[in-house]
Amino acid sequence: MSQTEKEMKQGAAEAENENLEAEHAEANNGEASAGAEENKAAEKEAESKENNDAKEDEKDAKAARKDPKDAQIEDLQDRLKRQMAEFDNFRKRTEKEKAAMYEIGAKDIIEKILPVLDNFERGLAAVPEDEKGSSFAEGIEKIYKQFVKTLEDAGVETIEAVGQQFDPNLHNAVMHVEDEKYGENEIAMELQKGYKYRGSVVRHSMVQVAN
Repeated sequence: MSQTEKEMKQGAAEAENENLEAEHAEANNGEASAGAEENKAAEKEAESKENNDAKEDEKDAKAARKDPKDAQIEDLQDRLKRQMAEFDNFRKRTEKEKAAMYEIGAKDIIEKILPVLDNFERGLAAVPEDEKGSSFAEGIEKIYKQFVKTLEDAGVETIEAVGQQFDPNLHNAVMHVEDEKYGENEIAMELQKGYKYRGSVVRHSMVQVAN
């Protein structure tokens, strides 16, 4: 082998060694970098834990420094708020029950008064034509009108019947008639007036229904 070939072979070996050393150094740098990142993450986690622990310790310290009287006052205030809320619910429920009982009682009394009103109307209808202008007849009519006005002021109203469509919620059909001058299920005659109290039926109208 010539001197030149030996030198070339030696140079190639040296270059290969340099490449291997460079790759080894790069690998070491990568491992070092990864280790540094892991160390940073661990340090950050430890710091966060320390901050949380410090906050918890501060919170516990504040609770420990809290005056027992303040804690008692807060407890009493909380109890008072709950009792006030319970009382308000009780008051609303009582008022609602009272209103319902009042309405039931009022409807019961009105239902008992209605036959008296019916008798007034029958009496006025039975007055002979030649006596309708008498002082007695006029006095009875004034009493009747006052009676009706008092009931209206209390919330009582009559149920419309004649000429209306039959409604089972308002009317009680006791008779039926076939008559072409009336429409289907039209009320032709009212046999007894019906009444409502504050929108609730006290007594259904007794009616005759056509067709």
